[in-house]
Amino acid sequence: MNTLQRIQPPVFHIDTPTVPEVLSIKLDNNIPVYLIESGTEDIMRIEFTFKAGHVNEYLPLLASTTNIMLTEGSQNYSSVELNRQLDYYGSFINLSTEKDRAGLVVFLLNKHIEKILELSMEILFRPAFPEDELQALMKKRHRWFLVNREKVQNIAMDQFFESLFGKTHPYGRKVVESDFEGMTSALLKDFHEKYYTPENMAIIVSGKIHEKTTILLNLFFGKISSQKIYIEDARNRLKSFNKKRVHVPLPGALQSAIRIGSQTINKREPDYTGLKVLDSLLGGYFGSRLMKNIREEKGYTYGISSYVASFDLSGYKVISAEVSINNTQKAIDEIYKEIELLQNVPVEKEELTVVKNFMLGEIIRMFDGPFAIAESFKSVWEFGLDNNYYHRLTEKIKTIDSDEIITLAHTYYNVEDLYEITAGSK
Repeated sequence: MNTLQRIQPPVFHIDTPTVPEVLSIKLDNNIPVYLIESGTEDIMRIEFTFKAGHVNEYLPLLASTTNIMLTEGSQNYSSVELNRQLDYYGSFINLSTEKDRAGLVVFLLNKHIEKILELSMEILFRPAFPEDELQALMKKRHRWFLVNREKVQNIAMDQFFESLFGKTHPYGRKVVESDFEGMTSALLKDFHEKYYTPENMAIIVSGKIHEKTTILLNLFFGKISSQKIYIEDARNRLKSFNKKRVHVPLPGALQSAIRIGSQTINKREPDYTGLKVLDSLLGGYFGSRLMKNIREEKGYTYGISSYVASFDLSGYKVISAEVSINNTQKAIDEIYKEIELLQNVPVEKEELTVVKNFMLGEIIRMFDGPFAIAESFKSVWEFGLDNNYYHRLTEKIKTIDSDEIITLAHTYYNVEDLYEITAGSK
């Protein structure tokens, strides 16, 4: 009978990842296009991204509803015809709306590029926003909203953003039941006209790029023009709550959701790369301190994590967990205990090495394939950065030491600055 050999597999040193070059061009109307040549199959990923996210909306749900409705018919195609054409040509699309941006990603076979770009043009710049489909969508979204209002994790996260960024700013504004009423085709057309414009647009192409890609992009998108419209700047309305401890009751809930964090720096700031290492130590991977303490040793939760995220106007860090009601305060106490340990006790070399290896492996994964490369490029390009960011991050991971970890923990995890949000039974 064969027995498994208990021999540790070889360990290889992770070097600085190879970050592919990105070719930048502009269409005739100055729409920027970024070309990432990578891959061997005759397929491409084309992302059309606009400054049309939640931060731009003057009514809750307006940005996301406008984006979702882009595929519900255009001037020349019904929604059925659009989807039938996309299926026939072996293409599929993803629509998305985020805090700062919105857009469409299309995956296509290179041989059908001309037809797919024609359909993309119809979807993005000639949407019909039919009233019947809009009202059906709002009823569906309302039902999902009611379902999600029964989940403590959603309630806690909504309150967390409101506490950090304020009730009136789109980053923090909560969606309420009345927001699903009164959405009209006219409102969507107005939002679309203001934000789905060449001035707000960029195109990111990755894969084995078709030789006529730039010519065809210019043909379909390079002649579009619009008149820029002044919109009130949302940057002036960021305002955190003074109250740092908030509980949102949900009678009958079996668990409590915990969210602890605050506003912080975004990717543009030099300390951000070091903060990412600190976050990984705290709760950014399965072997983190929070997981070892609160999940493995105490058994208070199935999972707990932390992460640092960037928005255009700000950033935030958050620790997230769902725990049994009886263990809520115990878990919170342990979270603060782990923060204080990072502030006062040097991280041992072995633990720091494990975290560094994990993070370096994640960076390699971020560039595994042309489509992953495009996502990684976009995540820094949005902040006016380029792929050199990843070289700086790699260098910081390799060189950071326990003294810098302590300094960063004192600077960015001052307990007095942290918001503590819970949701569940009292």
